[in-house]
Amino acid sequence: MTNLDYHALLPEIILAATVMVTLVVDLITRRKQLVAVTAIIGMFAAFVPVTTLAFCDSLSFCTSSGAERVLFDGTYVVDSYSLVLKGVFIFAAFIVLLVSVGYLGSDRYYEGEYYFLLIASTLGAVAMASSRDFLTMIVALELVTAPAFLLSGWRKGDSKSNEAALKFFITGVLALALTLFGVSMLYGLTGSLLFADVAAAAPGISHIPLFILAVIFIILGFGFKVSAVPFHFWTPDTYEGAPTPVTAWLSVGSKGAGFVGLLSVVYLALPSESAIWGPLLWIVAALSMIVGNVVAIQQTNVIRMLGYSSIGHAGFMLAPFGAAAASGMTDLSPLFGATVTYFIIYAVMNLGAFGVAIIIGSRVGSYELDDWRGWRRYAPGVTLMLAMFFMSLAGIPPLAGWFAKFAMFSATIGVGNWWGYSIAIVAAVNAVIAFVYYAKVIRATMFDPVPDGVDVAELEAKTVPGTAGLAVGIAAFGVIVLGVFPGIAAELGSFSTSMFAALGG
Repeated sequence: MTNLDYHALLPEIILAATVMVTLVVDLITRRKQLVAVTAIIGMFAAFVPVTTLAFCDSLSFCTSSGAERVLFDGTYVVDSYSLVLKGVFIFAAFIVLLVSVGYLGSDRYYEGEYYFLLIASTLGAVAMASSRDFLTMIVALELVTAPAFLLSGWRKGDSKSNEAALKFFITGVLALALTLFGVSMLYGLTGSLLFADVAAAAPGISHIPLFILAVIFIILGFGFKVSAVPFHFWTPDTYEGAPTPVTAWLSVGSKGAGFVGLLSVVYLALPSESAIWGPLLWIVAALSMIVGNVVAIQQTNVIRMLGYSSIGHAGFMLAPFGAAAASGMTDLSPLFGATVTYFIIYAVMNLGAFGVAIIIGSRVGSYELDDWRGWRRYAPGVTLMLAMFFMSLAGIPPLAGWFAKFAMFSATIGVGNWWGYSIAIVAAVNAVIAFVYYAKVIRATMFDPVPDGVDVAELEAKTVPGTAGLAVGIAAFGVIVLGVFPGIAAELGSFSTSMFAALGG
């Protein structure tokens, strides 16, 4: 019997233990802040083994190489790709936990169950990064989304929150059905659920119509998960109705898990079939950028605006996928690395934007942009942070967003054919459109007059919750550092592509 590599599984073990400890602490104490402290400490602790695994070769206590650890007969792999994404998911959950503390304390919410579900969803995302067969991947993906269904409807007395949860649940079930249908057909054709076995068998069966249909169904299922057009219709209403910290997690954690699944399937299970998934993803990427950004301009609610913005960013992240279509490229790692790099930067700046939105929305009592006018009068520091995150989302140097766009454009143009050039042109036009609505928020908060009837003294007297301020500060630090030193994000993206060496591509 092969010895189990507990070091490789330590992030998952710590998160699973934190899930249980959080429930116990909630049961035995009435001091709900202890539940939050337990969750935050557990999340921070889970990040430690991710770091030690990444630098295992240079640490004396590591007994095996940190390059790649294969567990459970190849169904679960801890490599550079999974470690980068595990780190992003844990970081995102840590920031969401910090902003949740003050938000939950502002009203009568069930706190213990909230933290339990959020950590469980994080555990699913972390497991998703290491999944190397369809069964493990689907179980992990549903562990991400099932708690999110409940979290979306956490404001039980709010009809919008109930609507958010219901729409999210219905589309989530539909996405799962499509994915399972496609996977079942693949299993029938290949006799295996392992990505490596499917990749080996795919070239010999790619001419079979059932195989093509299976690939399309799987791609469509993930299209719902990442809220790409035309599978995006649930996103704005769910984002607006869910508690705002939950929306922040959905925009990074849940969406990111969907992207991880999509990355794993097309690059590990179906790398030879880019002629099938490439054109499909090219269309989805272009539509996501166009619809997401054009509709975002018309929004007056900041959270709905960020919801449509996330659809547009999904298109930017999918652009390298689409650029791979019909390219004939044998080395897909630059496109893969560009997507991972974009996602890392997107996670940091989007979490920061939601953190500031939570601070302002909680103090004003509204997420309507008209109610945010003149915010610099009440809190110039918070307004400056908002401007910084929104400029980063727009891709303005020297903030981190510029390098995310640069990595995406470099990868798509580098394909060197019509597919790459055309999607790059679509992306460039939409980058300009996105700047319009990001600038609209900055103008309203910094330059517009305060709305009539607002008690400026009362708003000035309110303070920013310490944990929310810490979360925004961490995100701001990340946006500045990744913008001034973009090599960090590029190195992480490159580090995640080292698995292609083992695949021979």
